[in-house]
Amino acid sequence: MIIGSLLSRFEHRPALRTKTMILEDLKRKIKEIVAKAQLLSAKHTNEGSAAVNYACIFTQNLKEFEELLSLTAQMGRIAEQTAMGPVFQIEPLETVAGTLQLLKIRRPDPKRPEQGDADFTVSNYETFKRTYLSKPGFSLITRPQMEMIELADPSYDVLAYYSHPTLSEVLKLD
Repeated sequence: MIIGSLLSRFEHRPALRTKTMILEDLKRKIKEIVAKAQLLSAKHTNEGSAAVNYACIFTQNLKEFEELLSLTAQMGRIAEQTAMGPVFQIEPLETVAGTLQLLKIRRPDPKRPEQGDADFTVSNYETFKRTYLSKPGFSLITRPQMEMIELADPSYDVLAYYSHPTLSEVLKLD
């Protein structure tokens, strides 16, 4: 009887801890993506200490996408809906590259096997563009309200971006 009573107490504890642990796992994953993207940036640029302004998790299947949407909703509100997934304005999350407040959960895309990306604010975008755009791994992506330089290196499972203006400026969140 005593053993049964003790077991019933422990049976309920994991369920309570699981949700917290999953949210902590999400935060850890975000921090890992930012840290890896910062290492990628430091390897290829002189902007290794640039501040993060946005991060994105690339989900690999629909179940993961739905799970991460649910968890991320606990961290903040949707700031923008995009075709590839929502951008959330989240509670400030400290990372190795500064405080992060924008997080996108990207729909599964076979063209994106990486874990995700981080977008960094460089000290002078035009100089950065002139210096790095012609180098291997860098490419320019133009959007209606912004342009961004993508940095890809096949030895990393993340991407780094440098946008102008930043997404928070485009969304008028600054």
